[in-house]
Amino acid sequence: MSTQGNGTFYRHHSRRLDSSENIDRDVKMPKLLFSKIRFYEIRDFMQNVKRSRSWETDHKLHPTLENLLRDKKYLAAFRTFLQSEFSEENIEFWLACEEFRSNTPQDKLRWKAQEIYQEFIQPAASREINVDHHIREKIKKSLENPSLSCFDEAQKQVYLLMERDSCPRFLNSDAYLSLKHKSRTLWYI
Repeated sequence: MSTQGNGTFYRHHSRRLDSSENIDRDVKMPKLLFSKIRFYEIRDFMQNVKRSRSWETDHKLHPTLENLLRDKKYLAAFRTFLQSEFSEENIEFWLACEEFRSNTPQDKLRWKAQEIYQEFIQPAASREINVDHHIREKIKKSLENPSLSCFDEAQKQVYLLMERDSCPRFLNSDAYLSLKHKSRTLWYI
């Protein structure tokens, strides 16, 4: 703080105060305003830090099924886990649908769709999945003229089943925890 002539200059303010003004009001007001601005800046900053930390933490602590299916190591471990629970038909069907949609040429569409239907959809199939009757019938009708999306509803239903049921158990399993620990250890080495 420095004094010049009839007024006082304050370090953070360029406004010159006349000696007749209420100096207490002017001094307190800027400090209060300054502290409010700082408080809001700090609060906003901390909320952003909390958001980013919680997202990263949630992402690392609770990976999504989608992330597990994209990583070959975790996919293999998840597949083994489902085999131990006698529900590997779910992941096998999901993978077959992904393969069907991305790699089936138009001339082999009917043949490949029929193969998937017989293996996973039709009643008493060797690896029958649990989908509702309406979806099963819709797929059966679509086999006359199949499209790349003919299994989409069934695939979505199986995905949701794995996401809600199998994936949480897998994330708590020894297989997942040891794989996660191994990958962390290798990262540090």
